[in-house]
Amino acid sequence: MKIAVYSSKRYERPFLDASNAEARHQLVYLDASLTPTTADLARGHDAVSLFVGDDGSAPVLRALHAGGTRLLALRSAGFNHVDIAEADRLGLTVARVPAYSPHAVAEHAVGLILTLNRKFHRAFNRVREQNFALDGLMGFDLHGKTAGVIGTGKIGEVMCAILSGFGCRVLAFDPVRNPVCESLGVRYVELPELFAGSDILSLHCPLTPQTRHLVNAQTLATMKRGVMLINTSRGAVIDTQALIASLKQGHIGSVGLDVYEEEGDLFFRDLSNEIIQDDVFARLLTFPNVLITAHQGFFTREACEAIARTTIRNISDFANGGIDPANRVTARFIAPPAAR
Repeated sequence: MKIAVYSSKRYERPFLDASNAEARHQLVYLDASLTPTTADLARGHDAVSLFVGDDGSAPVLRALHAGGTRLLALRSAGFNHVDIAEADRLGLTVARVPAYSPHAVAEHAVGLILTLNRKFHRAFNRVREQNFALDGLMGFDLHGKTAGVIGTGKIGEVMCAILSGFGCRVLAFDPVRNPVCESLGVRYVELPELFAGSDILSLHCPLTPQTRHLVNAQTLATMKRGVMLINTSRGAVIDTQALIASLKQGHIGSVGLDVYEEEGDLFFRDLSNEIIQDDVFARLLTFPNVLITAHQGFFTREACEAIARTTIRNISDFANGGIDPANRVTARFIAPPAAR
């Protein structure tokens, strides 16, 4: 099959090539992201591979379909950037990577917690300037603190295990309870109790209509004063404007973000010589207690290998007449809690 690989990065191409060595599909790497303007680049291709920042809206899907595309091979677990109902209507098959390395994302979330708590980033810069004062760098013991985890799929499960290892009391919320988490001593509670009782709150849920702006002005107000908020799931789970208001009021203690509500115009590119036009994001950068990474939680060798392997397998399975139902996304698809 001939596949247009949009938003392809130098770091992922060797993994895709290695996974494709036996299948021998024709991978056409495109630096451009998928947009209404660039959709025509896929004309004549059997399949298109999308990353998280690509535009899978209805007009784009119609353009791809008109150009002969019949498969959308997502290089991600999330699929909120694709109009699944329109894909179904057009007869486009959508396949995703439901799991790659849950350890990668969970470990990154813990890295954000440790850095915010012990101010590693600030200490590093101080020492480089020969400033060895400790003022302003005091943190707290994780041991004995209450950590709330929203979403206990594969990533949330690993997160619960790590936090339990630190000696945290772990509360969790998920529509479906994970028995592995329960065996670790995790206590499932409703959201109001989790919001009110957590010293640290980490988000590991998919973006759905139900979770969009799950963290908003009302829920932020119910959280402990000084709470640490971590998001490595999807940016729109948090109402960013409400988060900024809470930061300005001094209610939220610290925030670690690997995702951002409007990250499509920012992440996965070098904008160091440009002026950021997103005033909301620029405001976030001004807070000393906010740490932002550019959607790199997945970015480990093991995760990249798994993403490439599953992507190529999905393409091969489609060419051979069938895709693993666990990997296929349709309008009737409801993301199971374990597939984060």
